[in-house]
Amino acid sequence: TAEFTGSSAGIESVLAGSVDIGNSSRNLKDDEKSAGAAENIVAIDGIAVVADPANKVEDLTKDQLVSIYTGETKNWSEVGGDDQAIVVGREAGSGTRGAFEELLDIADACVYANELDSTGAVMAKVASTPGAIGYVSLDVVDDSVKALKLDGVDATEENIKAGNYALSRPFVMATKGEISEQKTEVQALFDYLSSDEGKALIKSVGLITVD
Repeated sequence: TAEFTGSSAGIESVLAGSVDIGNSSRNLKDDEKSAGAAENIVAIDGIAVVADPANKVEDLTKDQLVSIYTGETKNWSEVGGDDQAIVVGREAGSGTRGAFEELLDIADACVYANELDSTGAVMAKVASTPGAIGYVSLDVVDDSVKALKLDGVDATEENIKAGNYALSRPFVMATKGEISEQKTEVQALFDYLSSDEGKALIKSVGLITVD
């Protein structure tokens, strides 16, 4: 039975003993670990920043990205590109948007020209709009857009797994104590997630598996 409460509430519930697993889209805090929560990372979410293919900019710093999305930087010439207005878009209510704004610490501070309602719409808009910038889950990036480096690091599965790329977060299924200490049904779920079938499911929803 799944309840959708948010990461902190999920971890609190597992520590209180009211649930078997507490799902979290962030790493566990030290105080949560010291209280007995085990951090079981089952997948990683990667977010790529994309621009239209003709854009000359290859690389942005994290600070430049923040400046673009908060509306301070409005022209590509300010970050080493052509004299061209920056067009920003993303849908409201998106999990990717929530993660992006949380990772950059800019929640409720973003200025969007277009509220696009799906990943496909973001890709199409960026691919066809000069000066456009957007962000999407890593798995959907193709040749129709240009994925930008962040602080010199390419958005690749390898760099995300190594922890070198800034826009990524772990998906944690926390337990009170190690998995081996859990009841049979809980252990069976973790066995499934680490199986070939479970990893295929994780990939099918656009996430990166952990080895």
